[in-house]
Amino acid sequence: MAGYSTAERIERQEAYRRLAAHAPDMPVFLKPFYLDAVCGPEHWSAALAYRGSQVVGGLPFFLKRKLCWLYVAMPLLCRFMGPYVLPEFRSVRREIPLLRALLCDLPPLAAFEQDFHYMAANWLPFYWAGFRQTTRYSYTATLTDLASLQANLAPDYRNSKLPKAAMRVEVHRGGDLRLFYDVHNRSYARQGLQAPFPFSLLARLDQALAAQHCREVFWAIDRHTGAPHAVAYVVWDEHSAYYLLAGEDPTLRNSGAGILLAWEAMRFALEELRVATFDFLGSMLPAIERVRRQLGAEPRPYFRIQKEWSLLWRIGKRLLR
Repeated sequence: MAGYSTAERIERQEAYRRLAAHAPDMPVFLKPFYLDAVCGPEHWSAALAYRGSQVVGGLPFFLKRKLCWLYVAMPLLCRFMGPYVLPEFRSVRREIPLLRALLCDLPPLAAFEQDFHYMAANWLPFYWAGFRQTTRYSYTATLTDLASLQANLAPDYRNSKLPKAAMRVEVHRGGDLRLFYDVHNRSYARQGLQAPFPFSLLARLDQALAAQHCREVFWAIDRHTGAPHAVAYVVWDEHSAYYLLAGEDPTLRNSGAGILLAWEAMRFALEELRVATFDFLGSMLPAIERVRRQLGAEPRPYFRIQKEWSLLWRIGKRLLR
C-alpha cells in the first residue's frame, strides 16, 4: 500500500485484528474481514491507540492515491468507518486521550473524509486538530416486538400498500447474485447511468459475508410471471441489521414490492436475527426518506468528518463542486 512498507501495513493490520477479536460491539463495516473485502488487504490500514502493550482503540482507513497525493476516503459498499474504542475506555476521561493518540498515528495525508458510525459520538479531538464535521442522517427502527413494529407503520402502509404488494409478489431468499446485481442496477440503466459499484466487488464482499454467516438476499417475485420486481441485501453484526442494498425494476415499481421487501427484512431482523436495531443506512433524499419514515424508522444523526492538508487539493475540490 502506498505510503507504507509491506511489513508495516501487515503489522498494523494484525494489531487491528487483535483489537477486533476482543471487541464485543464492533460494527460489521469496521471488522477486518469487511475491510479486506471492500478495500483489498493491500489498501487499508489503521491508526492505533495503546494502553501498555494492549491495543484498545483503532481508526481503520482506506488509503488511496491520486497523482502525488495520498488521501483517505470511504470505500464502496462501506457505509461507516471512524474510530473504535473498547467499551471500558469510553468514558470522556479515558476516550479523549485515545482519540488524540489515533489522530497522531495517522500517516501524512492530502485529505481525509470518513462517515463515522453512531458510536463515534465525540469528535472534539478532531475539531481541535482542524477537522470539520457535517451532520448527516440515517433512518433506524428499534426492534422490540412485532406488534410495536406493525403499530409504527403508517396506516396506509399497514392497511393498504403492504397487503396489496403481498397479493402480487412473494418474498424469497437467496438466489443468483448476478441476477441480483442486474435487478439492482435497472434503475441506473434506465437513466443511462453506470452501476455504482462493479459486480466483482459485490461478489468478493458476498463471499466474505457468507463465510461469516452475516448476510441475506431478499427477492420480491411476481406470483404469476416469476419476474423479479425488487431485491434487497441485508448484512448484520451482533447488534444491528443493515439494509445495505435495495433496487427495483422501474417498470414494475407500482407493485409496492420494494416496500414489502423492506418490511420483510425488518421482520427477519426482529424474529430470526434478534438484533436490537434495523438500519436503513439513509437516505437523505426526500422521496426515499419519506418511505423510511412511513415504515416507522426514525432519523439518527452521524458525523461526516473531513480535513484537507493540501491547499491544491482543497482548491481542486472546490472547483469540482
